[in-house]
Amino acid sequence: MRFIVLGAGAIGGVVGARLFQHGHEVVLVARGAHLAAVRERGLRLESPVETVTLPVPVVGHPRDISFRADDVVLLAVKGQHTVEALQGLLEGGPARLPVVCAQNGVANEPTTLRFFPDVYGLSVMLPAAFLEAGTVRAYSSPVTGVLDIGRWPAGTGPLAEEIAAAFLASGFVAETSDDIAAVKYGKLLSNLGNAIEAVCGPAARRGHLDALARQEAETCYRAAGIDYVVEDTASRRLELVKPEPLPSGRRPGASSWQSLERGAGTIETDYLNGEIVMLGRLHGVPTPVNELLQRTAARMSREKRPPGLMSEAVFLAHVHGG
Repeated sequence: MRFIVLGAGAIGGVVGARLFQHGHEVVLVARGAHLAAVRERGLRLESPVETVTLPVPVVGHPRDISFRADDVVLLAVKGQHTVEALQGLLEGGPARLPVVCAQNGVANEPTTLRFFPDVYGLSVMLPAAFLEAGTVRAYSSPVTGVLDIGRWPAGTGPLAEEIAAAFLASGFVAETSDDIAAVKYGKLLSNLGNAIEAVCGPAARRGHLDALARQEAETCYRAAGIDYVVEDTASRRLELVKPEPLPSGRRPGASSWQSLERGAGTIETDYLNGEIVMLGRLHGVPTPVNELLQRTAARMSREKRPPGLMSEAVFLAHVHGG
């Protein structure tokens, strides 16, 4: 099996690096300065126990890959880039490629099914960072992260088992799930805090605002009849994924925080908090907290504002019309 990692940022870069480091064939698809740096110097992986530079093959577009029958795509771009990435993959690769959505949220898998027939969801619990070209950072050791996989929306199958085995042999804890949709809906509850961290700073991540955002989401889930799983994955994360500081500095914020810090100009909150806003509109559930988080994070991204623009108290005042 060869892994084509489409999107070699924090998650794609770390997963691709670990797979390559443990003897699996990997091709990264990157762009811009990151592509140039990896092509010239290799992919630098920093972790609590080592810093290595790996000569992982990298290309700038799927059309530059000579695809094989045993290829598996790990789709690791942010949700707002999914359609563009899939269209590029169709241009370069065979129509029946298996695609594993290693992404936050629950919108990517249904979107991918519009383009490819063999789609898997991957629930990713992996503290990682991508803030500079050519370097990715993994903050947990000895377990790099927890990766659970299943066919979308349900089932497993031999390929899922094979992919999970590859992850397990590469420093991750990995299991197959018969109901990966429920697992990813559960994880979405924690990902609502990505926007809180980006807008209000890390201290607000587990505060009152976070509880309100989750409450809106769970009300929407009940109204929509959506099953979700949180207890098992949460306990496994606390037990197995233990972030530590690196010599290069403490762990930064999560993916949305990093998007603002890099001045990326786009942010994935439309596919996280925006998912809850959509469900609320479909089922008559008010979602003022998630809606304001979605709009505020998007504005900060467009304007290239740094993370932590306002305090939790100021944000809550805006929610209540203050």
